[in-house]
This record gives sequence, C-alpha cells and structure tokens, in this order.
Amino acid sequence: MENCYISKFIEYCKYQKGLDNKTVKAYSIDLRQYFVFSDGKIEKDMLMCFIEYLHKSYKPKTVKRKIATLKAFVNHLCFEEIIEHNPFLKIKTTFKQPLILPKTIPLNVINKILECAYAQRNCTNSEYQRRTIMRDIAILELLFATGARVSEVCSLKAENVSINDGYIKIYGKGSRERIIQIENKDVIKALLNYEKAFLNSITSMGFFFINKRNNRMSEQSVRLMIKKYAKMADYKKNVTPHMFRHSFATLLLEEDVDIRYIQKLLGHSSITTTQIYTHVSTAKQREILATKHPRNKIVINI
Repeated sequence: MENCYISKFIEYCKYQKGLDNKTVKAYSIDLRQYFVFSDGKIEKDMLMCFIEYLHKSYKPKTVKRKIATLKAFVNHLCFEEIIEHNPFLKIKTTFKQPLILPKTIPLNVINKILECAYAQRNCTNSEYQRRTIMRDIAILELLFATGARVSEVCSLKAENVSINDGYIKIYGKGSRERIIQIENKDVIKALLNYEKAFLNSITSMGFFFINKRNNRMSEQSVRLMIKKYAKMADYKKNVTPHMFRHSFATLLLEEDVDIRYIQKLLGHSSITTTQIYTHVSTAKQREILATKHPRNKIVINI
C-alpha cells in the first residue's frame, strides 16, 4: 500500500467532507504512524498488532481517535475498491473508556477573573495597555457568554460578528455553522468597546480578534492571557479556555436548561457528547445533599 493513498484520502477529507484543518492534520499524523508501523500493510493481523501497541502506548481517548482514523481510511479504500475486504469487520475494537469529567471553573472564580481584568483596564494610564486589556475582556466575556471553543473565537471573522444585532456566527468542527445570541449588556458593551478600539486593524485583517502584530489572535496567546488573570485572581488551579466552555454548559444545566439546547449552543453533532455534563451535575447534586440536606442537622438520641 503506497503513501499516495494517504494523500488522496486526506484530500477527500479536506475538500469533499469539509473537515477542519486540525482534524485533517490529526488524520494525516495517525495514518503515517500506522504506515511506518505496518510497512503499509492493510490486513487483520497487522491492524490487531497496531491496536495492541496503541493500548500500551497511549491514553484511551487517543487510542479511540487513532482507531477511528484507521477505520475511516479503510472504509474509504473499500469504497474506492482499492482493497476488496474490510479487515475491521473481523476485529473487535470496542473497549471501555474511563469517564473523565470535564473540569470547570467555579462561578465565583469566573467573577473574580473578570473583575481583575476590568480593574486592570481602569487603573492603567497607558493607552496601548488599555486597548490590550479591552481585547482581553472581550475575549473572556465571549468565551463564557457563548461556550465557544478557543479556536472558534480566534477564527472569528469580522463579518460574522454582529454586535448591534446581538449575535455571532461560528463555524465549528466539520465546518458546522451555528449562530449564538448574546443577550448580556455587559458582554455587548465589552465587544463594542473592543471593536471601536481595534476597528482599523479588524477592517484591514478581516479577523475580529487581532494581536499586537496586527495578525489573527492565536489560541496560545489566549491561553497565556487567561493564566495571567487567573493568577491575578489568586486562583491556584490551572485554568484553560476550554474550562470556560465546560463551565458554560454545566452552569446552564444546573439552571435546568434542557440539554438539547445546550447541545445546539455547543455545536455538538451528537447528544451523547453533551451528556457528559449531566455527570458533572450529578456530582454537584451529591455534594449538595451531603453538605446541605437538613437531615444532617437531625440528631437522634436513644
């Protein structure tokens, strides 16, 4: 099996299936890893050896992704009649993946992080720093207001942000489009202040969030920015952009928002993906019942 089949499959994923660049890159890495391991052989025994190697070398989530990549590739080879039989039909690949609950940020900590950012904006005398902090505030507010992925926020085009109408248009995984309304006045004000301060750069670049070099804001810059404000807020745990997304979903669920609405807001193609947040909510319920239930105050003296 020649490597040209990988290239053709990658082109198919990119141009016909419309998969995003991150997914396509992961597919390419996974397939080239298999070809190095197997010397290009697509057969049952080799696939089983590779799957065994994956289980010994990687975490379950990574193993699941790499197997899914291989399955998609082999299915494509069968469809194109490059191979006659699908060896995966005789390989059991299901395994129990440990449940890892999403990490969230307590609401009071989000409050404090935002307060620190606003306080920094109000106390600086430097116009450059003030503009930078206004951008930081807009990003922090948008992450929590929409539950968007950091890649989605950084990739936002100016044409897809309609602050006056109170919504943004996001292109998520698999180029799936979703529109999220922004109803909070403070969030809208933060976005308007940022847009006004960076209007020339936004207009010339086309992206909504711009860095100091007048380029698109990078995901890593956002991660470092969040760490900075979390440190200011004296929060000892590691905080990532994705934790704002997890917090958005979990807190909405705790406010009795239907999980299908949350699925739509997050851009999940399957409700199964969203249901992970019900486990977090259950854990919260357990904590409440253990610490707050009035039965704990009853002492029976016999």
